Amino acid sequence: MAEEIMCIGCGAVLQSSNADAAGFLPASALKKAQENPENDVYCQRCFRLRHYNEIMPVKVDNDDFLALLNSIASKKALVVNVVDLFDFSNSLISSLKRFIGKNDFILVGNKFDLFPLNSRQSKIKDWMRQEANRVGLRPKKIFLVSAAKKKNLAELISYLGKQSRDKDVYFVGMTNVGKSTLINAIIDELGDVQDLITTSRFPGTTLDKIEIPLDNGHFLVDTPGIMTENQLATHLDAKDLALVSPRKPLKPVTYQLKPGNTLFLAGLGRIDYLKGAPASFTVYAARDLYLHRTKTENADEFYAKHLGELLVPPSDPDKIGPLKGQEWHTEGKSDLLFGGIGFVTVPADCVVKTYTPDGVGLGIRRALI
Repeated sequence: MAEEIMCIGCGAVLQSSNADAAGFLPASALKKAQENPENDVYCQRCFRLRHYNEIMPVKVDNDDFLALLNSIASKKALVVNVVDLFDFSNSLISSLKRFIGKNDFILVGNKFDLFPLNSRQSKIKDWMRQEANRVGLRPKKIFLVSAAKKKNLAELISYLGKQSRDKDVYFVGMTNVGKSTLINAIIDELGDVQDLITTSRFPGTTLDKIEIPLDNGHFLVDTPGIMTENQLATHLDAKDLALVSPRKPLKPVTYQLKPGNTLFLAGLGRIDYLKGAPASFTVYAARDLYLHRTKTENADEFYAKHLGELLVPPSDPDKIGPLKGQEWHTEGKSDLLFGGIGFVTVPADCVVKTYTPDGVGLGIRRALI
């Protein structure tokens, strides 16, 4: 029986029997790979994604991912929970201690480069620690980085270098947080191969664990992202994700609102201003995201008429749930959170109601900017 060969892009075992399953490679290409096991090989899905940005979804099983995470508890490891700073509550693995046992873990907040330049790192780290503590997690250390822009990596790499002297380092996280991109950035900074692991905005790019050997005999281990219905990314296609996911620092857009006004964040978010004085509402979201202000009394009709046309994303309204809302009374200057989209800074002493499909990603915090 031929020895199993793994795709170095997603970690799946290469096979030629099922084109819809992970690790597919045409029989002729697989035979060539088996004859030259020293060569690095990508599956067809990774090859197309890397060279043509063409996405080939495959069936993935969350149970396999969770079983892999559970195995960490029996190992000596440092666990790195990579989180998306623009979808923190949904990308933090709240049950992490159950998976990793007595191993230490750190939090790495990704996409810090998207925050405005005047953002204070200490303030963001304090908020991350408070949110982690609120669900019973006590991270050993917190880092802010940009995997895509390779910013703030030196301190993290130095820390991981010291920690990996006697243990492996496992990177874990929800889908679409930039986990594999971060590992690629670290490998590149260490002077090895660029863009070894396949990455994309599309959830589920890494399909099995990928072990990257270090000079000290230990490994950096990329694990598959956990898919959850609580992330908007799992409900959107690649075109919509490109519109929602910011790639440049967020440019604030301010609207003057008074009670009775509604602000739409494309078809994925809505704010109704219920009570308060006329005030400035500042939106921090992707620059191409369509924003629209209207009267609250007309908002339901406007949404029903224009969803999927003017209010895009979503391009396919059938793939998302109905808007569900939550009411907030701001005691101080606050950020209204729209997980996976961005946030809106509002003044103290106003009453608002915010909506997303099925209420996914809604929250509030003390203003960070």
